[in-house]
Amino acid sequence: MMPSIRPLLAALLCAVSVGTAAAAAPKVLRIAFNTPVTALDPAKISDLYSRTVTPHIFEGLYEYDHLARPFKIKPLTADGLPETSADFREWTIRVKPGIFFADDPAFKGQKRELVAADYVYSLKRIMDPANKSPLGSVLQDIGIVGLNALRDEAVAKKAPFDYDREIPGLRAPDRYTLKITLEQPRPRLLQTLAGGDVFGAVAREVIEFYGDEIITHPVGTGPFVLKSWRRGSQIVLERNPGYRERFYEAEPAPDDAEGQAILADLKGKRIPIVDRVEVAIIAEEQPRWLSFLQGDLDISAIPSVAIPQAIPNGKLAPNLEKQGIRHYRSLNADGVYLYFNMDDKTVGSTEPAQVALRRALSLSLDVPKLINRLYRGQGIPAQSLFIPHCTGYDPAFKSEMGDHDPARAKALLDLYGFLDRDGDGFRERPDGSPLKVELATQPDQFSRQMDEAMQKDFAAVGIRLTHYYGQWSEQLKAAYAGKLQMWLLGGSAASPDGLDTLQSYYSEQIGSGGNFARFRNAEMDQIYRQVAAMPDGPEREALFLRAKLIGVALMPYKSLLHRMANSLAYKHLIGFRRPLFWNEWWHLVDIRRDESS
Repeated sequence: MMPSIRPLLAALLCAVSVGTAAAAAPKVLRIAFNTPVTALDPAKISDLYSRTVTPHIFEGLYEYDHLARPFKIKPLTADGLPETSADFREWTIRVKPGIFFADDPAFKGQKRELVAADYVYSLKRIMDPANKSPLGSVLQDIGIVGLNALRDEAVAKKAPFDYDREIPGLRAPDRYTLKITLEQPRPRLLQTLAGGDVFGAVAREVIEFYGDEIITHPVGTGPFVLKSWRRGSQIVLERNPGYRERFYEAEPAPDDAEGQAILADLKGKRIPIVDRVEVAIIAEEQPRWLSFLQGDLDISAIPSVAIPQAIPNGKLAPNLEKQGIRHYRSLNADGVYLYFNMDDKTVGSTEPAQVALRRALSLSLDVPKLINRLYRGQGIPAQSLFIPHCTGYDPAFKSEMGDHDPARAKALLDLYGFLDRDGDGFRERPDGSPLKVELATQPDQFSRQMDEAMQKDFAAVGIRLTHYYGQWSEQLKAAYAGKLQMWLLGGSAASPDGLDTLQSYYSEQIGSGGNFARFRNAEMDQIYRQVAAMPDGPEREALFLRAKLIGVALMPYKSLLHRMANSLAYKHLIGFRRPLFWNEWWHLVDIRRDESS
């Protein structure tokens, strides 16, 4: 009697079925934000978290090479680098044919090709007063011929912005050609055009189809589409099924071992490599950290409280290493700074006594202690407002901005008449009135620790510090309006150009978010205008140095530190490298869970 082969066939079929299912299982990247996304419309966002999602849906003309250090810009939707005039005022850019927007009901069943006119429209939207775009001041400063006038006319007449009027500085003479003409030379306009997060192309018919709901209906040409968005809870992106054929390529430096290894592993893979991205919104550090340790996230920043346990002495803890976890550490392109409102009667103005007060406050802050205790050693003292990895930043530059010297602070205060006249341990102003400074702050644990440390440092030189509490968003509105006396902020570079830092000192940026200190100085304004028009080189760096010296001497800002980024990721996340000035990387990593420990 012959044995039945049915059980064997069934087992083989089952094995084939399981193997096929495993091979077809989607690759899912799981990450977390600590703050909800506010909108997914490039023209209406400024927060980091929204700007991290949008460049995965929308595409700019250019992008940063993800592995190149120092930075390198390459075409994304553009067909080659721009053609420019000798004075960098005339820019001609070709848009690559055959790129399409993701399918959407707004297109009524038709494939919609990306054309040059989409970039004309997208830039005009930023200048439309009705959109109240945070990027409006950036475009105003760039000075596209005719664009500011078009905006001013809409404001003056209280009329709708005229999108159909052709202006000399922003034209699409044919389907794939974009021409930009500027009022002044702008040698680094290419860096602006590399920002797909806010300068990515949108289609006019999509904007008009969704109207006020456009912030929740992003439609771009990028590698992902929005699958779902539960406000304050979760965002899910999925692979754009109509995304063009695009393959992983990069140009890391020859001596960049990490970058070369990533390139060798991922070169030639179709983008996006993962099928789905799930972004959880987890506001508190501890739950977010526990979610990572439980394997619910693929990558996470290390909370400051967990740094001693996670990376003792700067090295990954053995128990985490055994779980297949890797440590990524780098110096951020960012800074933490305190601004003084120069319009405030207590800490403002450039009168010698007021300058002495701000310098004394700066000298009283024990920044090394703050770095060690609050940031768990993950930072370096700042010597100026300029940011690492950007032009204008010099790691060898040393200034009073980086000093902690209570004795010198007391001597300055004594010299300019800030004395303790009533013996209560706190100083009065030169006219005998009480001296009390006020710091705007937030009611979270980290802010409370910072508040206490600053209060103690100020008290050590005889200055009483009080606090003004409010939610971060409300404090930001008050800062724009010039209503806060002092506030501590963190800022990240959006481009490699130190000109962005100089905006903090430029008088025309008062009220727009660039110049929180409301600082006015004729020489600094002139430096800003000169630097904006100059090509990179020694002369430009010399002007940056002069700006740093003015900033230190008059002290409208006290820059405290530049932070180190510490991230942990499971080894099944392949190809991660922390970006410098850009936010997009989700489409450039792989998930291989079969290789994890």
